[in-house]
This record gives sequence, structure tokens and C-alpha cells, in this order.
Amino acid sequence: MVDRALPKRCEACARPSSRCLCSTIPRLHSSTRMLIIQHPSERHHALNTARFLAAGLVNAELHVVEHIAPGSALYSQLADPARRTEVLFPGPGASSLARAADPREHQLVLLDGTWRKARKLLHLNPILAVLPQVALAAGLASRYRLRKAPAPGALSTIEAGVAALEVLEPDKSFQALLRPFDRLIEEQIASIGTELYRRNYLKPGSADSGSDR
Repeated sequence: MVDRALPKRCEACARPSSRCLCSTIPRLHSSTRMLIIQHPSERHHALNTARFLAAGLVNAELHVVEHIAPGSALYSQLADPARRTEVLFPGPGASSLARAADPREHQLVLLDGTWRKARKLLHLNPILAVLPQVALAAGLASRYRLRKAPAPGALSTIEAGVAALEVLEPDKSFQALLRPFDRLIEEQIASIGTELYRRNYLKPGSADSGSDR
């Protein structure tokens, strides 16, 4: 049996060292505190955009957990009345995400996982379920060109985080956070080949298809 060593991975971005994306990750400041709660099944997903978001935003934390134990540091942080905490999730009673005249620090929770796993996180954790839910404006389109969106307006975690921050802090730009995401998409397109990508993923007349605009 041949012993094949696994490729070394960058500890920061979790990518293979030969394809490290750390050079594309900025360090941006925001007034909004972002808590990213990642379902454990997403930890080793190839498109782990939650890690990129947490690495690029100074005022952000990534927690990989399914059950948030009462008394834990994360539980206390979510329940802290000194912060105005909301969950970015388009539930039936969600209000539109907007700036608010509230002197408390705004803490925005992002749930990283499939829609089913995100709903499971809410169901398993009453501390999340009781928090106000907010949603982004309808009609936003994902930049991830290699996947059909599971629902209209479905965005990756990093795209949702950037869109939310630019609503809450319109005087700043957070587009630089998307650089590692864009690079990852470019790498995936290169790996399948440009012609195959155009044939299987592009709609006629789209900007990347080579057709007239």
C-alpha cells in the first residue's frame, strides 16, 4: 500500500499551501460586529467562504458549532443586552436589514450552511431562535457562477456579509473582502476548462459568454 501524504494546508485559509489565498484577504474594520456560526458539516467544504469573511474582517468571529451551550462564551455574547443582536435569515417574520438609531454595538449573526442546516441551527438553539431576524433586499444575485442558486437571492456567506455591511455602513466599501472568493471561482473555472465552462454554465448573451453585449 502506497503511503500518500496529504498536501500541506495553510493554517490561515485552510487551502492547500500551493494554492494559498491569504495574499488576497484584506483586513478591514467595521463598526458592526459579525458573528459567523458555521455548521460543522461546512468546515471542510471546498468553498468555505465563512473562513475568508472572518479572516478579512477585524471585527468578526467564526464559531464552528451545532449546539450553543448555555453558559458558554458564545451564548453569553449572543445574550448580551449591551449589544443589539440580529440574525441575518429570511424567515417569515424577518424585517429588512437597515441602520438603526441605537447607541449599542450592532452584532449581526450569519449562519453558515445549507438552508436546511441553517434552519437546524435555529431549531436546535433557542438563543438564536429568539433573536430578531433581518433579511437583505430581494433580487441580489450571487457571483458564484458554477452553482445554480437554491432559491432566488441566495448568496454565499461572504457575499451576504459584504452586502449586509454595505447596507449598515454605506460610507465604506467592503468589496475587497470578495477578492479570495473571486480568485477561488477563477481557479475552479480554470480547472474545468474555459470551453466546458462556457458550454455548461453560461447563458447565451451573458457577459462571459463571448456573445455581443
